[in-house]
Amino acid sequence: MKVLIVPNFSRADALEGARALEGWLLDQGVDVLWAHDKKLFPGVDDSAEGCDLVVSLGGDGTLLRAARIVGYEGVPIVGISYGHLGFLTAAGPEDLVATVEDALAGELHVSRRATLDVECEFERADGSTYVRHGFALNDLAVARGGAGNMIEFDVSVSGKHIDRLRGDGFVVSTATGSTGYALASGGPIVTPEFTGMVCVPIAPHTIMARAFLTSPSDVVEIEMSPERPSMRHFFVDGQPIAREKHSRGVRATVRRGRGDVILLDRSAQSFYDSVSRVFYGQVGK
Repeated sequence: MKVLIVPNFSRADALEGARALEGWLLDQGVDVLWAHDKKLFPGVDDSAEGCDLVVSLGGDGTLLRAARIVGYEGVPIVGISYGHLGFLTAAGPEDLVATVEDALAGELHVSRRATLDVECEFERADGSTYVRHGFALNDLAVARGGAGNMIEFDVSVSGKHIDRLRGDGFVVSTATGSTGYALASGGPIVTPEFTGMVCVPIAPHTIMARAFLTSPSDVVEIEMSPERPSMRHFFVDGQPIAREKHSRGVRATVRRGRGDVILLDRSAQSFYDSVSRVFYGQVGK
């Protein structure tokens, strides 16, 4: 067997846990790989190819990095929380070895999470365009830039124009991402079994705009208005989509990804346990 360890390299306790886990795995005859520290090796792409399990040690951001590494490979991910909330993680540091042992034995609950395929179009200063693609477990966010000006954009679903909005931006999330930026923008908490998309305006300059849900087969398109060329940014799971200098985003197209991410947790009720703990006053209880 082979396990990929993805720690939060900025947390000493997560690194300590990762080293302890590596020692235990090696004693069990399990091969161990480490993801690279992105600050020291920013150009290195990690892979989960050939791995049987990926262990994330950190917060939800670290687990999202693990999901980007796995992509559509179908390698299960188990998260150990060293962060503030740990909404997506399965256990805390005190249960590290026991949780990984159960994961390797196939004794944890399997939660299949829908993903997003994101296509962002950018325009260069000379008018030519190019496209960047992204993979998301949580969301795509279109957001205003550092100048602070509102952005104006059109939202369409499967070719049907919904509205032209002004505001701080727009979030298209999975059910998994519904408890992230989408929730902070006023969207609903959605069960992981939902495989459509959650669409939420960010601080819209109208009292009419509301969050809405799509079907799994829908395609959401956000097109920036040429009449208001404000600075704007495109983010996938909180990470900016790489773009060339002196170009600007003009369109984002979002559809359901071609595969799911497999998260391991203790039971089918783990999601609601986390909802109660994090969002209904049970944090730390």
